[in-house]
Amino acid sequence: MPYIIISTQIRLESGPTFVGDEWSEPKLMEYLGATKMKALGNNFTEWRSEDCARVVLNKLEKKGYKVVSMTGVGQTCIWTLNKPEESTS
Repeated sequence: MPYIIISTQIRLESGPTFVGDEWSEPKLMEYLGATKMKALGNNFTEWRSEDCARVVLNKLEKKGYKVVSMTGVGQTCIWTLNKPEESTS
């Protein structure tokens, strides 16, 4: 089952929202309006959308994703979403 984790800083209500890691599906990232970036000091890249988390969550819902959990860590909000596999029967 496909999972995606998105996160944003609480104090940045209008964006940006981090929407994937370097192995995320490029077509989905394009749909979310995300660009791949590497922050200074990090040894990994991540996808970032300028949209606020609410807009990203709405877009993901239209693609069939559902929130399965949400938590806060310090000043960061993190959502885990899942898209059920389509049955072929």
